[in-house]
Amino acid sequence: MSTAILTGQPVPGSPLEGDLRSLGFDVRVASDAADAETLLAAVPVDQRVAVVDARFVGHVHALRLGLTDPRFATAAVPGAVTAKPEARRELTSALRATAGTAGGVVTLDALPDSIASALESADAAVHRPELGTLVATVPSDPQARNEARQAVAAVDDEAVRLRTAVKSRDGFFTTYCISPYSRYLARWCARRGLTPNQVTTASLLTALIAAGCAATGTRGGFVAAGLLLLFSFVLDCTDGQLARYSLQYSTLGAWLDATFDRAKEYAYYAGLALGAARGGDDVWALALGAMVLQTCRHVVDFSFNEANHDATANTSPTAALSDKLDSVGWTVWVRRMIVLPIGERWAMIAVLTAVTTPRVTLVVLIIGCALAACYTTAGRVLRSLTRKATRTDRAALALGELADNGPLASAFAALKRTGLPVPAPVIAFVGGAAVVAVAAFTSYGSPWVVVAAVAYVITSGLALSRSLKAPLDWLVPPFFRAAEYGTVLVLAAKADVNGALPAAFGLVAAVAYHHYDTVYRIKGGTGAPPRWLVRAIGGQEGRTLVVVLAAALLPTTDFTVALTALAVAVALVVLVESIRFWVSSGAPAVHDEGEPA
Repeated sequence: MSTAILTGQPVPGSPLEGDLRSLGFDVRVASDAADAETLLAAVPVDQRVAVVDARFVGHVHALRLGLTDPRFATAAVPGAVTAKPEARRELTSALRATAGTAGGVVTLDALPDSIASALESADAAVHRPELGTLVATVPSDPQARNEARQAVAAVDDEAVRLRTAVKSRDGFFTTYCISPYSRYLARWCARRGLTPNQVTTASLLTALIAAGCAATGTRGGFVAAGLLLLFSFVLDCTDGQLARYSLQYSTLGAWLDATFDRAKEYAYYAGLALGAARGGDDVWALALGAMVLQTCRHVVDFSFNEANHDATANTSPTAALSDKLDSVGWTVWVRRMIVLPIGERWAMIAVLTAVTTPRVTLVVLIIGCALAACYTTAGRVLRSLTRKATRTDRAALALGELADNGPLASAFAALKRTGLPVPAPVIAFVGGAAVVAVAAFTSYGSPWVVVAAVAYVITSGLALSRSLKAPLDWLVPPFFRAAEYGTVLVLAAKADVNGALPAAFGLVAAVAYHHYDTVYRIKGGTGAPPRWLVRAIGGQEGRTLVVVLAAALLPTTDFTVALTALAVAVALVVLVESIRFWVSSGAPAVHDEGEPA
């Protein structure tokens, strides 16, 4: 239970107390400023507390946005201010500071707004939600109150709540084919007490059932798989809309939402490969290739965004042209569809699964994702080359953490590349391309692959021997991902033995989970996973070297066993640490407000 302290002269007939109780507040009334401080001190330290002007007039959803959002320690709307338990001391200090500025005698009129201003003066981050057409005001006289009530009556609070439950930057398919009805499903869930985490879990289970249907290898199974995949996506949209509709944000929910999308999609790729195998067609290489490509696309997105998260003078002619194109309505949707976001991608996969074969589905998917990757990466390279920006130490640190270098590469990084003018992305690309190319164009077990892998360890270290602040240094993590995943894929394909590619699929999936986990920790401001974890699983260059050595020293059947063992070991270590972190109180709540690629 939260507590709301009403201040100021009570207004007869005001619905404010009832509105606050409907939001879960225990309402108390302060007779003067000293009483407000006494009531504030009496509230248990583990409860949220709000100070609200009794003259407040506005929509219930305006109060909900301002006073109940769990993501912000302090927040305010006109006439109301709130603080979570961790910001209680700042709220109390602001109340006392407000009293002190008036010589110790404070009227209760406008007290919440004065407290909010005092909090901001003390450098507290006070969240002020965008209210749009919603009303939140403190009228000063009866006429103004009457006008405010008319403004409240003119706007449908529930319609606004439903509309704002939908992301502002969704793709075309999601916006026009899913959200028009999924928002009502979100409201249905809210009214029955369902949580976003429960809907997220239902979406995962539905996608896993879809993968199981695809694994049957029958036409009926493929049709059912396509339909269930679409329904899983509907639930995937619903969970976020439910979170925004009811403001049920949580750390666990952020983790589930961030990881389950990838788990669903990659499990479905595996289901397609199993279904194709039942029909005598081996498409495991295509399934693994699709996962590698999709993960590398995401790493490009994350690296570019982190590199420019807080860059100064962050402008470029390319960005200006992009903004100009976005001002033309139809180009916005075309540009969003070209990048093949999750809605369009899953719709394409579902339709192709139902009417074609797994091979056709995966080939078209790879082609589509490759074209989208070329479009987005080329645009970001142009932006980086034409942008006059100074990147910060924070951005350089984030890129270094995304690189995922282990102890071997770190040892060579310590050597520095004094007098070596080669840019970091070039070093990373050459080293990665060399090991993948040698693995592809030599026979299985060739010692030359080991030589190339050792060289890759060295170049991985040299690439990070300087701070990653150059315009294109954000390409280093994607190059490392492509090198590690590509080497595993090529060597498993070269082994040409049953089980090698499925084992490689499992290994890449486990490592990809680690990399997604790293991304969301960085986005939450807590930094990368602990160094002991990176060392325990070898770092990206260490795992690459281990896989190469296994291929060089072991026969093909034992190589499959080695890949499986490595996949299980990485998955266990990463999952245990990830679960420990995300369910801990210190984990951040990271919620994407834009549709991912």
